[in-house]
Amino acid sequence: MALAAQLERFLTRKGIPYNDLPIEQATSLDAAVIASGQPQTDFIQATLLIDINGVIMAVHKFDSSLDLDAVNQMTGRRLQPLTARQSIRLFGDCDPGFTPPIGAAYELPVLVDEDVSGAERVLFSGGSAYGLVEMDGRSLRLALAGSRQGHLVIRGQGNGDREALTLEEVADKLQKLYRLPPMPALALRILRLTANTEATARELAELIEYDPSLTAQIMRYARSALFNYPGQVNSVQEAVTRVLGFDRVAHIALGIASVRAFDIPRKGMLGMDQFWRHSLYCAFLCQSIAPRCGADKGLAYLCGLLHNFGLLLVGHLFPAEFEELNTLREANPEASMHSLEQQVFGHGDGDQIMAVGHGAIGGILHRLWQLPDPVVKAAGVHQHLGYHGEHESYVLMVQLANALLKGRGIGDEFNPDDIPELLEGLGLPSEVVDDLGLEMDGVAPDLDALAMSLSS
Repeated sequence: MALAAQLERFLTRKGIPYNDLPIEQATSLDAAVIASGQPQTDFIQATLLIDINGVIMAVHKFDSSLDLDAVNQMTGRRLQPLTARQSIRLFGDCDPGFTPPIGAAYELPVLVDEDVSGAERVLFSGGSAYGLVEMDGRSLRLALAGSRQGHLVIRGQGNGDREALTLEEVADKLQKLYRLPPMPALALRILRLTANTEATARELAELIEYDPSLTAQIMRYARSALFNYPGQVNSVQEAVTRVLGFDRVAHIALGIASVRAFDIPRKGMLGMDQFWRHSLYCAFLCQSIAPRCGADKGLAYLCGLLHNFGLLLVGHLFPAEFEELNTLREANPEASMHSLEQQVFGHGDGDQIMAVGHGAIGGILHRLWQLPDPVVKAAGVHQHLGYHGEHESYVLMVQLANALLKGRGIGDEFNPDDIPELLEGLGLPSEVVDDLGLEMDGVAPDLDALAMSLSS
C-alpha cells in the first residue's frame, strides 16, 4: 500500500479516487521519482513551512523551487522551512522524507501553486517509501479543496534536473567535504602482504608481532575454544601454521587494525562493544555458510567481519548525530536503520550523502581502501534485500547471517527478513538454519569474550 494510514482514511472518507503505483523501496523522494519511470513534470510535492503562528503546507510541482518571498508576501507571514525532525513529528505515520502533499489529511492549511491547480494528472508520495499515488486533476482538486492558490515558485529553477546521487558522486563528495580516515599503516601493510601470493606465514607473523596488542588478540583467538586446538600455542607463527591458517589470521588482523581508524563510543547498540560482537558472529556464520554454497571461506569471513564499517565511518564523521542515532536505535527496535538514519540526518542538500545509507558509505570506504571487491559489495549493499548482481553469494551470506542473528538480539537491525528467500538464493536447504544455530551455540561464549576484548 502506497498510502500512509491517515491519508488513506481521509481519501476514503471523502470518496476521492486514486491509484497505487508500487515501486522498489526508495531512499528518498528523488529516488522514488526516478525509480517510477514517470515524467518528473507529472509529480507534485509538499514543502512544509513554519512561523510563530504554526505550520503551513505549500504544494508545488516537483520540478520547481518554492519562492519563499512570494509565499511570505501572499500570507503576510515570515515563514521558514521545517527541519526534517519537525516534519517527522507531524507525519508520524509516514516514512521520513515521504510527505504527502494533501495537507487536509493532517489538518494543515495549504497553499497551492497555480501550476498544480490546472494539472490533468499528478503523481505524488503517499507517505511510503514503497509506492506512489496517481490522481486525475478532478480528484486532486477535491483533495485540495479549501486551499489558497497563487504563484508560489521560481520558474526555470529548482530540482527539475536533479537525480539521486550515484555512489561515485557520493564518494567524490565524501572526499571533498570530509577528512576520511586513511587505512591505518599496519592494516595497509597486512593488506599488501595478503596480495602477495608468495608471502609466508613467517612474514605475516613478524608483521603482526610488531604490534603487541594485535599479537595478544591473535593469540587469544587461536587459544579459544572456537578451534579446540589440543596443544599449546606459543607464537603468532604457530597460530598461523597450526591453528588458524594464513588467510584467517590475515583477515582477523586486518579487521582489528582497520578499526583503529575510528573513534566511537563503546556503549549502546551501535557502540564498539556491540559492533565487535555483531561483526565476529557475522564473520563466523559467513565462514560456516561459505563451504555449503561453494564460496571461499576466508573471503566470506572477511565480508562478514567488515560489512558494517559504514556505521563506524558515520560515527567518525558525525559524532553528535551518531550519538542520537544510537539512542534512537535503542528506543525503536522495530524501525529499520534506514528510517532512523533519515530521521537523524534529514533530507537537505548537504545530507544527500547519508541518503544512500551506512552500508553504501562503508562500501565506498572499502573501495577507497582497495579491499577485495566482494568485501566492497557485501558492505555496500547488505541493506538491500533482494539484491541480484556481482558477488551476489557473498552479499546473500552476510544478509542470511544478519537475519539469523536478529533472533539472538545481535546486530543493528531487528525487523524481520525473508530467510527462506535468502536460503533459496544461496541454494541451501531449510535445515541448515538449525545446523548453524547449533554451531553458534557451541562458540557463543568465546565470541562474546573475544568481542569484549577487542572493544576494550
